[in-house]
Amino acid sequence: MAHIGVDLHQNSFTVCRLAADGSEAFETWQLCAADLDRFCLSLDADDEIAVEATGNSAWFRDQVIACVGRVVTVNPRQFQVIRKSVKKTDRNDARALAFFLSKDMLPQTRPKTQAESELASVTHTRDLLVKQRTRLLNKIHALYNRHGIKLKKESLSSKRRLMALDFGRFSALEQIELKVVRDQALSLSGSIAELDREIECAASAMDGYDNLVSIKGIGPRSAAVFLAGIGDVNDFENADKLAAYLGIVPRVNRSNQTDNPGRITKQGNKLVRTTLVQCTLIAIRYSGYLNAYYRRVKERRGAGKAIIATARKLLAIIYETLKNRWIFEDFTTFKKQQGPGPAGQPS
Repeated sequence: MAHIGVDLHQNSFTVCRLAADGSEAFETWQLCAADLDRFCLSLDADDEIAVEATGNSAWFRDQVIACVGRVVTVNPRQFQVIRKSVKKTDRNDARALAFFLSKDMLPQTRPKTQAESELASVTHTRDLLVKQRTRLLNKIHALYNRHGIKLKKESLSSKRRLMALDFGRFSALEQIELKVVRDQALSLSGSIAELDREIECAASAMDGYDNLVSIKGIGPRSAAVFLAGIGDVNDFENADKLAAYLGIVPRVNRSNQTDNPGRITKQGNKLVRTTLVQCTLIAIRYSGYLNAYYRRVKERRGAGKAIIATARKLLAIIYETLKNRWIFEDFTTFKKQQGPGPAGQPS
């Protein structure tokens, strides 16, 4: 059995093979079909491979996983040995991966299915387009404001209202700028609408979709974000583990007899966290349970911390919903359809 560290690039990869007797062997391969085949033939069924998560690491993992006992995809944000190395070379990076793999001390990323990866990519693309459209609309608002013209944000909320804007009071150059910005914003709106249809179609075919959309406050796009971001919920022992994975747990600063909890870690998927908070803001309007909890925390700690705490409560419901395959008949009263899973409201 050998522990193999792979420093992966776009056109090549450097390998450090750490044998059981401690000996090391290095080799650099081209990232082409012929070299990949020869590399796979050099592997044994009980070998283990470690590779940092990069743009093509999932593809590389699929090429070699059938030839070895285990492939570990390393989270580079949590594995700072390579990033902070004072002598950063391909051989040293591969050696570090092989060594820490042999000690079973590498922080892993969770592999996703192809459907989850594709859905995660398209939801991220949609998020980028929405942010770009917002910047363009803010530019229109800023141009009006520069001339002392009060423009309500509602005037930018639809195609009809955007087309009805009067640019005649602006200079010729500003009119061209406004027209270009408006047309780009409208084009982005069309692209976002197209992505929305495809996202809903793809998500609706995935296991857990019907369960999530039965929760008041979670729509098709939000369900898609959760399904792509969470993956297989059975990978998590409990809801607290899922919350830690998504970065919605407080930092712990404990020394001697002092315990100072800090802000949430924010180490997980930012889009999932943002979507979770947005869904929580809707859910507390319909769920008496979540609303009462939100109000209790708000009285003691303020609105900001209250919404984060309530979002974690909603995440626990999402976890149990996916785990037990609940479908809510009426989420406002926590009434579920007959099926597997314990009855009753979460604690």
